[in-house]
Amino acid sequence: MNTRLKTSVLPANGAAVAEAARCLREGGLVAFPTETVYGLGADATNAPAIARLYAAKGRPAFNPLIAHVGDLAAAREIGRFDAAAMRLAEAFWPGPLTLVLPKTEACAVADLATAGLDTVAIRIPAHPVARDILRAFGRPVVAPSANLSGHVSPTTAAHVHGDLDGRIDLIVDAGAVAVGVESTIVGMFDQPMLLRPGGLPRADIERMLGRSLKQLPADAESDSGQPLAPGMLASHYAPSTRVRLGAISLEPGEALLAFGSDAVSGIDAAAAVMNLSARGDLAEAATNLFGYLRALDTKSAHTIAVMPIPDDGLGEAINDRLRRAAVGRE
Repeated sequence: MNTRLKTSVLPANGAAVAEAARCLREGGLVAFPTETVYGLGADATNAPAIARLYAAKGRPAFNPLIAHVGDLAAAREIGRFDAAAMRLAEAFWPGPLTLVLPKTEACAVADLATAGLDTVAIRIPAHPVARDILRAFGRPVVAPSANLSGHVSPTTAAHVHGDLDGRIDLIVDAGAVAVGVESTIVGMFDQPMLLRPGGLPRADIERMLGRSLKQLPADAESDSGQPLAPGMLASHYAPSTRVRLGAISLEPGEALLAFGSDAVSGIDAAAAVMNLSARGDLAEAATNLFGYLRALDTKSAHTIAVMPIPDDGLGEAINDRLRRAAVGRE
């Protein structure tokens, strides 16, 4: 952006919520916590505000955004729910699930936010601060991760400040988030499709639907060449340092992103070591993932070597983010 803003940081309380709603109404950009990661909010009905958001993040305008709303009634104003979509919404909202639905005729979300698609991505976040802001504002809020596009997603207000200070108006600081990876995205098409693994495991969704989710390639696009949902670009969630996956040994000068208690040869020569979960807990690993990648990115290592991580449960989302972090860097 050409003009550097004064970015305010406020602790999460009633005054901060009121200020966030005021800022959103005036077309401003507000970073706030959700249970998944910190989001960068803009009025979803205000195309100039959304354009500012894209510019602040350096985000491609063809990559659609998720509209966050405060309740199911607000969601039904912008998206058309069939029986399967209602079943998922009633089971998992508020929570880390995004549904991609056909737009209603009255959908007020700006075309710029949906990248011109005839669908809209919708979520009701579970974080109380996010929900307070949505209630105070009273309209849908688009809120991609509050970081520079393609960088590691932020799980603390300090991460947001490091990327976006001077680019946005306000950061509401409520400490570290709980889940640590973005929402799971399901496209409610003729057959429900997993568009992005995330904080809600696939098995929970399939159990509720009573059938398997169709799987699309990670870089699947619409007929117009656009991603079908947020977070589907091949290279994404990436530190500056090269990322090497499936590491069972370490080369001199590499940093290690470990998981579990398995031994790794060459660890004595590591530039740095951080363990996502020494006890092999995938929920703990998801919470730590982005913060540890950011921390290792500051250690002047030539490579971040990542130990193998099981692909079940939340491991599917963790490995998805790690593969995207490694694209173009392996």
